[in-house]
Amino acid sequence: MKFPPQALLVFATLLWGGNFVIGRAVAGDIPPITLAFLRWIVAFIIFFPIAYSRTKKEWPMLKKHFGAVLILALTGVATFNTLVYIGLHYTTSINASLMNSSTPIIIYILSFIFLKERLTKFQLFGTLLSLAGVLFIISGGLMESLLAFSFNKGDLIVLVAVICWSVYSLLIKKYAGKLPGYSTFLVTIALGALMLLPFTGYELLTTSQAITWGASTIGAIFYVGIIASIVAFLSWNTGVVALGANKAGIYLNFIPVFATIFAVLFLDEQLLMAQIIGGIAVIAGVFITTIKK
Repeated sequence: MKFPPQALLVFATLLWGGNFVIGRAVAGDIPPITLAFLRWIVAFIIFFPIAYSRTKKEWPMLKKHFGAVLILALTGVATFNTLVYIGLHYTTSINASLMNSSTPIIIYILSFIFLKERLTKFQLFGTLLSLAGVLFIISGGLMESLLAFSFNKGDLIVLVAVICWSVYSLLIKKYAGKLPGYSTFLVTIALGALMLLPFTGYELLTTSQAITWGASTIGAIFYVGIIASIVAFLSWNTGVVALGANKAGIYLNFIPVFATIFAVLFLDEQLLMAQIIGGIAVIAGVFITTIKK
């Protein structure tokens, strides 16, 4: 049965929205670096038989651009989700998912700074509007917090994670015709897990938080390792190939929508007015940046 690309893109964002809520739900049951490490171990085991033959054939291409592959593994695998899981120990899944929506804006800023790409007036206005929305979210809509630079450290950690993902996205865009998708993903999973290994060991030896093994913890590991990684990845890539990257990018704005619904239903999180106003500003800013004329 063939699904429409729009349905696949919405399905992928639904699964990624669940990732934020799962990360928050098990914050007290498993340390964040350990969760990220186990996520990628599970993902590697599942994805290995799918991508191994391609990786073997395409290894010369990967070897040629191995420096870029290492940075992709560091930013997209080892760092992004790890920082998100750490941030979710201190902030809500609603805040984290709304912050994640600023990714296209961070990409525009990094492109302007490092790649010297010029911003159109729509991109500039959309960027400023989205950044204002981000500040509104992390300050809780309080001017005193902005003036005193008193922010939730979880929000700031998630913001650093978003910057890492933006670097990853820029590299993916730059090497789109040089690095094959499936084999690059498999190798970056392996490298990212290796990068996380010593930090996971250190965390388990030094943290006072022990892993609470149970159905919810095991289910969370399998969800983030299989559903949010492999299933979402394959759904998203199939949709992007069919619809195009520019049109597909808009669908990422569904992530905070689904994350908010799940957080309110399953975690009893409260949707605050500051989150609504800030979220609208962030997403509106992203839409404005896509205007061509």
